[in-house]
Amino acid sequence: MAAAETQREIKKVLVIMAHPDDAELGCGGTLAKWIQQEGKEVYYIVCTDGSKGTKDRQINPHALAEIREKEQEKAAQVLGVQGIIFLRHLDGELKADERLGYELTTLIRYHRPDRLVTHDPWRHYLIHPDHRAAGLATTDAVVAARDHLFLPALLAIGLEPHAPKEIYYTFPDNPDIVSDITEFMEVKLAAVAQHKSQMDPVTNWQDRVRGMGTRLAEKEPFAYAEIFKRVEL
Repeated sequence: MAAAETQREIKKVLVIMAHPDDAELGCGGTLAKWIQQEGKEVYYIVCTDGSKGTKDRQINPHALAEIREKEQEKAAQVLGVQGIIFLRHLDGELKADERLGYELTTLIRYHRPDRLVTHDPWRHYLIHPDHRAAGLATTDAVVAARDHLFLPALLAIGLEPHAPKEIYYTFPDNPDIVSDITEFMEVKLAAVAQHKSQMDPVTNWQDRVRGMGTRLAEKEPFAYAEIFKRVEL
């Protein structure tokens, strides 16, 4: 059994994900709990435009990207997320490179979060390259955000160094946080439902989301869970 979620002085959370819908599917129940039960401020950074996320050969990728941004805004509103920044890198082509590192470092210094949430880039057989890139770039940006000699131009615009207290990685192979989302499963489903371009073509997606929550909680005394690897910084 993994450890229960610890309570620290965490007021602001910055969630950095590769695509629209990744936050809701990966940790939507936990985000709802943090916001609605614990009073935390939560903000999103969505790294790519989601423009390749379809099997519909008739849809234009630019139109799809616009649809997915609107869906993400609605989903975040359901959870109570306070703001979203869309970086709009091309879906499927995200790189943990200098550009993404600069963007994430800037935004970490700007938002000054206590906790980061992102993909676990070291998960075995994590096949989506955007998830790996987002997780790695976020991890690397922690160092640049913390130390003043990285990106000194940021100091000139008033963005002082900032060190988050911890990172939560989603869907890890070796979780040490099992978050009870039983009271928030319906909120999670309502948020996921806003991603109509992704969910409507999937048969019984609600059952799949519930089933995942049940499997992640199978060793716990509650019904539904989400899992994380927590790294103190």
